[in-house]
Order: sequence, then C-alpha cells, then structure tokens
Amino acid sequence: MAHEVLDPEFPRLIDPNAPVRMAGNGFTFTEGPIWHPVEQYLLFSDMPGDVRRRLDRNGVREVARPSNKGNGMTYTRDLDLIVCEHATSSVVAIRRDGARQVLASHFEGKELNSPNDVCIHSDGSIYFTDPWYGRMPIFGVERPRDLGWQGVFRIRPGQLGREPELVVGRYVFSQPNGLCFSPDEKLLYINDTDQANIRVFDVKPDGSLSEGRTFASGIRDGSKPGLPDGMKCDEAGNIWVTGPGGVWVYSPGGRLLGKLVVPEEVANLHWGGPDWRTLYMTATTSVYTVETKIGPRKEPFMRAGQSSADVSSHGARSSEPQRSPSGSDGTFQLDASRCALIIQDMQNDVVMEGGAFAASGSPQHCREQNAIENIRRLADQCRRSGVPVIHVWFLVEPGAPGFTLNAPLFEGVVDSNALVRGTWGALPVPGLEQQAGDIVVAKMRMSAWEGTSLETVLKAYGRDMVIVTGAWTNMSIEHTARTGADKGYIMIVPEDGCSTMNAEWHKASVNYAMQNVAAVTTVRDVVEALR
Repeated sequence: MAHEVLDPEFPRLIDPNAPVRMAGNGFTFTEGPIWHPVEQYLLFSDMPGDVRRRLDRNGVREVARPSNKGNGMTYTRDLDLIVCEHATSSVVAIRRDGARQVLASHFEGKELNSPNDVCIHSDGSIYFTDPWYGRMPIFGVERPRDLGWQGVFRIRPGQLGREPELVVGRYVFSQPNGLCFSPDEKLLYINDTDQANIRVFDVKPDGSLSEGRTFASGIRDGSKPGLPDGMKCDEAGNIWVTGPGGVWVYSPGGRLLGKLVVPEEVANLHWGGPDWRTLYMTATTSVYTVETKIGPRKEPFMRAGQSSADVSSHGARSSEPQRSPSGSDGTFQLDASRCALIIQDMQNDVVMEGGAFAASGSPQHCREQNAIENIRRLADQCRRSGVPVIHVWFLVEPGAPGFTLNAPLFEGVVDSNALVRGTWGALPVPGLEQQAGDIVVAKMRMSAWEGTSLETVLKAYGRDMVIVTGAWTNMSIEHTARTGADKGYIMIVPEDGCSTMNAEWHKASVNYAMQNVAAVTTVRDVVEALR
C-alpha cells in the first residue's frame, strides 16, 4: 500500500512504499503508545476494555486491569509511568515499585474533565490536555462535567499533587487532544479534534505559553475516517499527526508533506525500537508498525539507562571513541575529561538593561534566548562533571591604553566608555559570576583566542573539546568558534546558550556560518551528554 507523497521532502522521512505491518490485533480501541527505552517494549491503552497491555518480541500481554480507562502515557526521566486516566479525571504517576500517585485531579476546586494526552518538558514540567471524552460512555465513565470548558494544563516541577496551572485560555479549544514539543522545546503544538486543526504556542522561559497561532487546519475528510488525535514531533521538527486515512506529516513551517496510509483509523503514535526508527500506531482494534528514515525528537526519558558519553546518534552503544560529537540529532559522545566550557562576554554592558549596548536590542534577545539561565544550568553541570569553566571577559583599562580603534566595534567600546575594568558594566551578569575553581581570561578583541591565555589554559588542562556560550552569537561566539576550529579544537555551540542583538542575526550565524566550524546544538543536549 503506497503512502501519499505531497512534497519532495516526504520520501526523505519515509519510503513511500514502506509496508505497514500489524503487530497485534483483537483489541477494542487502542491508544496511548509509549516505548520503554531500557526493556524495549511498547505499552498501550485500551480505554473501552479498561486494560493496559505490553507488546514485546514475545507477543502481547495484559499488565493492568482495570486501568481506570487510561489514555495517553509517557515516562519521566526516571522511567516512572505517567498516565491520563479517564475514569478518575486524573493525571497519575505509576512508580517503578508499583505505587500510584495522583499528580493532578482538580482545578479551582472542580474535578478535571478527563485528562487525555501528556508530554514532559526537560525541566520536569508535565503538560496535559483535558477534553471531556472520558465523561462519555464507552471511552470513559458517563457523568456530568464540573468544568464548563476544556483546557490545557501544566504541572510544575515540585508541584506534584497540587492544583495544575492553566496555560491557555479557557475557551480556545473545543476538544484539545494531542500535544508535543519542538526539538528545542521552544514551541508546543496542541491539536483540537473537534476543530480539526493544530495550534502552536511559544514556550516562554518560565514555562508559560504565548498566544497561540494556527499551524495547520482542515485535517478532515468526509470520505475517510480519522481526525487529529495523537501527535508527535520528529528530530527535524516535522509534525506527525493522526488524520483521515492514517497519519499526516507537516513540515516545521506547516506545509503538508505527505500522508501515511493505514488500514484502520489511527488514534495515536510513538517511535520505538532499538534505533528509534519504528513508528508504532495504535489504530482502533490493532497496533501497526512502519519503518521510518527519521526518529523522534529526543525526549528526556529516551536516554534512561544509557550513558550519554558512549551512545551513538541512533542510541546504540559505540565500541570505538569518536573524534567529534554527532550533533545530527542532538545526542553527543562527550568525554567530560576532554571538555572545557567558555562563558564569553556575559557582562552587564553587553547584555543587561542599563548597559552600554542596551539600545542595540541585546538585553531583549538575551531574555528571549533565556541565555543567562541556560548558561548557568550548563555551568553547574560542567562543575559537577569536572569540566573547567572559563569566563572570558572583555576588559578595557581606564583610559583604554593599548586599545586599538581599527574597527567600528572597538570605536563603539571607547565612545560608550564600555567594559572598563572596575565598573559595573564590566562585571559578570548576576547568576554567572566566577565560582571557586573557575578560570578568568581577559581579552580586548572579539575572539577569545586573540592575545589571551586561553590556549595555555586549555593545554594545561588537556582539553580539546570547547563548549562556547555567551554573547554575541554572530561576533564573539562565531569568531571564537572559527579560530578554535582552525587551531584543531572541536568546537561545540549550544545555540540557546548564546544571544546577540536580534533573532535574525542569531539564526543567520547558527544556521549557516557556524555549521561548518562547530557542532551546533542545545544546552539540554550538552547537559545530558555530560551526565
């Protein structure tokens, strides 16, 4: 059965003739697939049957009956199972020892409708949708609703069991259903089964969501069964959502690339298998699989049970060391004993309101990137892992002796009386101060290498992998990455640990210029690789 190709990009994601195979059947209505990354099996729900099942190489068996008519599921980083229960209107955690904990059940003193699907941010926040399907017969327990609307909620880290936070307007959605993050977690996609559309929201640094916008609409076809329900994001940012006839695939820009054709109406999907290239689809009375050329965005639980230092880009153990990190899907082979972290130019004059260069837009872009907090988190992990933390500060002596004015940037430093040693503007930003054991390198050029002791420090510590963070992306960071590559160092640039004057300049640097001299990644993936 051929799949429907609507864009030349689609065959790069899946063979248009890839066979869809039945992995199990004879169920009532399958949902909520989730792959266990250590024990290599699929869990899936059957709401009308009130049962949870496990699919592995030995076949299918029941693992919970009753299951409180569980629906969507995922795992925490510690492999506790998170389940949306229709019958209890709750989001619960099933601990590895079997203990059950209610994480959310009420909002403003009223019972939730029936939590439906769930995903987890790398900071531990749990986001879930709350339509009222679980208060209908068959799929739940028929009963009146307490809430008069259907929302999307967040359970903050450390707030388990307390009232969840409403993250969208009460009347935005009719029946919110599937949801997933983009690979960098800056976007959250949420679909609506009744409205047959997908909305996308910007995820703010504090975990709240911006006003949403329509990402895709018209996901319906009167001649074929299927509507938006389960939804996942792949490692390239494409969105795979259930729809008429099977699974519809959209580009990150919202272009419909193609459609997977599946024999039964698909309710949900999840990647699994030892290389995360098998797409499991729960479809009415059956579970189907199809092999893809691309895998999922890397969720926190997917690295459980693996040492990030010796996992290849497809999740398999590497028997030989690699010279450079993979970077193709954000998974690295980092040896902490070879790494050093640079925090460059994170000084008040450069990125703070009230600083000499505030009018450039630098403070705003630094906030948009959440750069200070991201760098702080990475620096903390580096210290725990024995990775040297090197602060590179642009420092000009009072009166600027020995400071050449051969470029507009340097003229601007003197004209603004910026970055003068001993002044507030030259100090590190709050949160990124030098800590015990950190090294400080002073410079008076854009590159961290030019006229400094940086290379002497790296050689003294025996480091040849350099993680570069700070400001500004398209100037100091890019110059440092280029020179480091020329010198033979492996340069790693977590893009959300950098900022400049605006998003356009930042993207131009990380998406083009630095692709040839560094492994461009995210803070989260570097932190994971160093654990």
